[in-house]
Amino acid sequence: MRYLLATLLLLSFLSNHSSYAQSSYQLNVHLIDSVGDPISDAQVIIMPDSILKVSDSDGFWSADLIAGRHFLSIFHLQFQQRQEIMEMNGDKDLTIRMDYKTSYLKDVRVTGQTYRDDLTTIRIDPRAIYNLPSATGDFTKVLSTLPGVSSNNEFSSTYSVRGGNYDENLVYVNGIKIYRPQIISAGRQEGLSFINMDLVSKVEFSAGGWESAYGDKLSSVLRVNYKEPEKNEASINLSLLGGSVYFGGVSKNGGLNYTFSARHKNTKYLLGTLETQGEYLPRFTDVQSFITKRLGEKTKLGLLISTAINNYETIPERQTTDFGNLQASYRLNIAFDGREKLDYITTQAGLILTHQFSERLRSTLSLSGVRSFEKENYEVEAGYLLCDVNTNFGSNRFNECVNTLGVGTNYNYGRNQLKATIVSAEQKNELKVGEQLLQFGMSWDHEMIDDRLDEYEFIDSADYVTITEVLDSKASISSDKVAGYVQLLIHSQDKSHRLNVGVRANHWTYSGQTLVSPRAQYAYEFGHERRNTVRASAGIYSQHPFYRELRNRQGQINENVKAQESVHTLLGWDRHMFIWGRPFLLSTEGFYKYMWNINPYDIENVKIRYFATNQAKAYAYGFDFRMHGEFIEGTESWFSFGYLKTEENLFNGNGYRRRPMDQRLHLGIFFQDHIPNDPSVKVDLSLQFGSGLPFGPSGDDDNRNVFDGDHYTRVDIGFSKSFEFQQKKAWLPKSLWLGAEVLNLLGTDNALTYTWIKDVSNNTFAVPNALSARFLNVRLIAKF
Repeated sequence: MRYLLATLLLLSFLSNHSSYAQSSYQLNVHLIDSVGDPISDAQVIIMPDSILKVSDSDGFWSADLIAGRHFLSIFHLQFQQRQEIMEMNGDKDLTIRMDYKTSYLKDVRVTGQTYRDDLTTIRIDPRAIYNLPSATGDFTKVLSTLPGVSSNNEFSSTYSVRGGNYDENLVYVNGIKIYRPQIISAGRQEGLSFINMDLVSKVEFSAGGWESAYGDKLSSVLRVNYKEPEKNEASINLSLLGGSVYFGGVSKNGGLNYTFSARHKNTKYLLGTLETQGEYLPRFTDVQSFITKRLGEKTKLGLLISTAINNYETIPERQTTDFGNLQASYRLNIAFDGREKLDYITTQAGLILTHQFSERLRSTLSLSGVRSFEKENYEVEAGYLLCDVNTNFGSNRFNECVNTLGVGTNYNYGRNQLKATIVSAEQKNELKVGEQLLQFGMSWDHEMIDDRLDEYEFIDSADYVTITEVLDSKASISSDKVAGYVQLLIHSQDKSHRLNVGVRANHWTYSGQTLVSPRAQYAYEFGHERRNTVRASAGIYSQHPFYRELRNRQGQINENVKAQESVHTLLGWDRHMFIWGRPFLLSTEGFYKYMWNINPYDIENVKIRYFATNQAKAYAYGFDFRMHGEFIEGTESWFSFGYLKTEENLFNGNGYRRRPMDQRLHLGIFFQDHIPNDPSVKVDLSLQFGSGLPFGPSGDDDNRNVFDGDHYTRVDIGFSKSFEFQQKKAWLPKSLWLGAEVLNLLGTDNALTYTWIKDVSNNTFAVPNALSARFLNVRLIAKF
């Protein structure tokens, strides 16, 4: 026993002596808020030392730390938690700036000098989704994790909202309306979406029931604001699928803010995972800039410039598709000859002039123009062979073709060209009347479209040639759209009741149609600390046709197409709560839409073929749930679930049938995590699940949308490590972010479209065309 005690005392002495022998340094920290005022009574936990410190009345605290890495977690009731990694190799004096907490996780709040209080908006923190893993890096991919939004194509930036199609979504950047290319056929051809994540500062999204100030579409409004940097900054973003370069800054006197970003995307490696093998040559380039100039204390001028050059060329060679089940397994082999060459060039510019006449009146005038040139040249011949596959594991011909069911040739030819010029002007005003807010404004759009459509397709099977499609037309359209709105936001003295009532009117010279759309939104906050909000919205929404909605399935223009119209009703409940001492928001919405003068359409990939008639009426109803908050402390995540049913009646004797975007169930998850005590090592997860969309044989209206497609399941996960540097030279990075992404983690064969093949017995098979397979991407982001 004496030897044991002696040994323990000796080990204790050696341990204490060793710890004192290590180098010890002093860390002095000054905590300040966004305007430089000191933060007192902030608690600081230092790991792995297990030291607790509290800042004094001047915001200072200090600690003696041994050499090595230490993790600091800073807590304060009024400020967001801050975590720092400290490498101690000498005495250090630091100043740490902390951000104020937002009161709960409110999706709706008044910010800055803007009096507007939109009652149907979801706000998204762009910092939380900057590193979102996705196949294309497009910002719009985060929308598919929100309630009511679905996107079943990782190559495309398109999305559907509560049963509507891609053309029914409004997109604004700093108040400028954004247009997407019109004649793109497939998502892999689409290139870069307009919104540039390097430039984004604020995101607001409404899935229905929005106010009168925005229109005129049927499904959703996305509003994005580009940043105005307060300091000089730059970044480089590189990956196997492309990259971007960004820099922004401010003049010495603070009167000029500017941003510039150039992006390039090359999905060649990702396209190599498709079933269609061949040579892919995608080249997508985009340059954007947003500049603001203060012309005085009350006047500001903004300039938005964008040029996108998207070129897509492919030489397909072969494709093998296996489908069916163990009892009936089939294989389609295709050999190709020919190529596709597609070019989409879009230039857009806008001027935004804002003037604050007084504390109560602010006006904005915006002028913008879009010039788009789109060209499609393709000529592809495909020889196919359809066969039975041997599924007997004991056979020496297992997994081989044993019986030929059909042989044929499919020929596709296209020479399409579209030129579009759009000039817009919009004037908006915000007038504070007492404690209420009056908004009014008007807009004018001039559209000029020149289109040349030349397509045909035939099938040669069993010595019979069947022409399946012939489109040959020219069109030139010039028209004007004029709209105006007025709305009043009123609230009770304690702001627990809020009501927005307004009316919007629009006129299109091409059809001569004038429409009036009254709308109203109401919200009531109640309960302890007003943690509950009940919301209701109702209104009429309309959508005058754009050029593509006038062109029928035979390629001809129908000049008599009128606007589609709908009534939106929405009832929602928001519950703010604290779980694990952190804020969460539970949102629930039920909605119903009734639509008339509907222009039916079919979708193949991302190409929409309109009937160019107003022969249908439709409805959509459902409910959405969203749980949003800090599931992991210091990170932002959410879970969304939605149910939808939408059908239409074409009055062709078939009654109500499912609409093309009738996706009954949808689940979206965006989740972030990090290693405990080390937020520099993170995991980002994006998950989507959607039930199958309806489909049917091409050109067969009696069997239109009578079949259920396969479910869509997509999981993308990213692992990252960030490094912070104390650099004094501007050309050295201040931070470095390294990431590895596994796209389509589960390797799901998601089917986007179906190819219809007939065998020698005249049986028809729907052959699924799969999207991309599992892919490993690596990314590097350096910030200066």
